[in-house]
Amino acid sequence: MKHDLQTPFEQGNRNQSSSWEQCIAYYQMLAARFPAVLRFEEIGVSDGGTALHAGIVSADGVFEREQIKAAGRPVFFNNNGIHPGEPEGIDACMALVRDLCVDPARLAALGSTVFLFIPVYNVDGCLNRASTSRANQDGPELHGFRGNSLHLDLNRDFLKCDSLSAQLFNRFFTAWDPDVMVDTHTSNGADYPYTMTLIHTQADKLGSGLGPFLRDTMLPHIFAEMAQRGWPTCPYVNPIKNTPDDGIVEFLETPRFSTGYAALHHTIGFMPETHMLKPFADRYASMRALVEVVLAFTVSHGARIRALRQQARSARRPYWPVFWSLDQTQPARLLFDGYTPEYRPSLLGNYTRLAYRRNRPWQREIAYYNRFVETVKVAPPRAYVLPQAWRAVAERLQWNGVAMRRLDSAQSVEATVYRIGQLQSRPEAYEGHLYHQELTLETARETVQLQAGDYWIELEQPQARYAVETLEPQAHDSFFRWGFFNSVLEKKEHFSDYVFEDLALQLLADEPELKAQFEQWKRANPDLLGDQEQVLNFIYTHCRRFAEPEWRRYPVLSIF
Repeated sequence: MKHDLQTPFEQGNRNQSSSWEQCIAYYQMLAARFPAVLRFEEIGVSDGGTALHAGIVSADGVFEREQIKAAGRPVFFNNNGIHPGEPEGIDACMALVRDLCVDPARLAALGSTVFLFIPVYNVDGCLNRASTSRANQDGPELHGFRGNSLHLDLNRDFLKCDSLSAQLFNRFFTAWDPDVMVDTHTSNGADYPYTMTLIHTQADKLGSGLGPFLRDTMLPHIFAEMAQRGWPTCPYVNPIKNTPDDGIVEFLETPRFSTGYAALHHTIGFMPETHMLKPFADRYASMRALVEVVLAFTVSHGARIRALRQQARSARRPYWPVFWSLDQTQPARLLFDGYTPEYRPSLLGNYTRLAYRRNRPWQREIAYYNRFVETVKVAPPRAYVLPQAWRAVAERLQWNGVAMRRLDSAQSVEATVYRIGQLQSRPEAYEGHLYHQELTLETARETVQLQAGDYWIELEQPQARYAVETLEPQAHDSFFRWGFFNSVLEKKEHFSDYVFEDLALQLLADEPELKAQFEQWKRANPDLLGDQEQVLNFIYTHCRRFAEPEWRRYPVLSIF
């Protein structure tokens, strides 16, 4: 179909991506010319003060969210530009929306499904435009930067929500509740012939209904359709060793990432990763094909997907899994096209470097480790109680539609309480936080006094999964792991050694259990007996008399 609506990518040399200004102006022009097809509007602002936009395409001109949700219509969501240095999704979405506007047959094919999109999510990074931030990438000539104006990677921020953009995204995603999401990216890593690789919501983590549907029905269809369109696609290439020859591991996307976040809402998520070393024009074409294939599948199977999502939300569970680990005992086999790796002496230093010989391609079956097992499971409480003091946590629960009520009056309850045992954190800051990698918990039953205004969070609700995987400390990306409760890890009082030296002797006489612990500690740590601070600190932190009840006590209570 002829038209005068070429995108900047189509007008150029096919190695150029649209700037933020060009992209937004283009959609505004389309919305003005096709108001019955496209609604495009500002939905908030970024940390840097730049407008964040979203659009919706509807075949029947209905754009109101509540009307669409009340009718039970499928919602397909395309997010672009979270890493603006990986911009092919930005340009592909522009052309796809344009074609829906100008081609009545394409528009009619949507049926009742609506096409929801964010044209550029990391608008701050998109404005930070240069040609030098992607050392391993073939084009485009200019592109944006990975970090936003807070120097945050927004694809690590969906759970912790340090950025205004993520806070806005949480509310936007929850309000629209999409059934399928495609979040567009470009890959780093090994070299291989494929232009397109695909991360998807890990099926074992997605659950008993949606998981098998994704693994056995949706993914085979997507891979077959992409091959038919001339873009053979394989799972994301995450080598178990150095190169794909030894097998690849399915990516376990925890809730810090877009697809892992989507899983908390029982949304099927895809993160297409085009190959960095392929020409930008090819990456663009394969990305557009991928979005179209997943959109068409959603249109055809929208009712089934919505039914499975509802089933997942309403299922009664004997336990909740909160942590998954790779199962290396039963790898699948994957027919893979690769390049022969070669190790040769470096010209820079005294080591060997990896190179791939594109003139020696190969095809064979490799191990594909695509199963994950539930390694931490928790019994489902009737409810959680979040003390009102922890406002940042309450906000994030509210942004994600978790039903909570404020207690009208003070009351006593029997509750299960966690105390934090051993703790190992990342040695350096990670995305602005001290992330806790390993932890152990001690569990106790206590009678607890709740205050008027505390949050009571029942688990008989649609957003139970989000509540469980954020409030259970051992979950992959719990609020505890991200440091939202770090203040409970610090003792607030201490001692003067010359005073406490005499008092410590009295404590050992008064508390037999403390004395036994101290004797055991001395036998285990003879080299520390010459360190007064270590000796007195052990007695101080283990005695009953000066115990601080709040120290290492996890504030969220479980009610059974």
